[in-house]
Amino acid sequence: MEWLKAFCSLIGRVLLVLIFLNSGIGKIGNFEGTAQYMAKFGMPYTSFFLFGAIVFELVGSLSIILGYFTRFGALLILIFLVPTTLIFHTNFGDRIQMIMFMKNVSMFGGCLLLFATGAGRLSLDYFLRGKKT
Repeated sequence: MEWLKAFCSLIGRVLLVLIFLNSGIGKIGNFEGTAQYMAKFGMPYTSFFLFGAIVFELVGSLSIILGYFTRFGALLILIFLVPTTLIFHTNFGDRIQMIMFMKNVSMFGGCLLLFATGAGRLSLDYFLRGKKT
């Protein structure tokens, strides 16, 4: 039963952050277009913030998937989600934006759980440091 818990934790970590990994890679491929989209929302220094978003998404995602400094990775995704959600997904008159807001809130909850509990047994944190979480 302990291995089932570990396996589910691994799969859950991967599924939780695939969206951020894909998004970070997509932002690299469409840097200028994404920066222009951000500017439409009145964001200053879009290239700077976009670069930061890419780093937070990619480093956070890879950290969580590998289970290496997992809590730090979860923290990066949490920090990324706050301004992203509040800047881009608060037009509650638009049903799609309401859904996007709730999706982000759900992912925030998943990252909080991961931050609180750690990666589990099938992680580099566990294998390299002997952590029990």
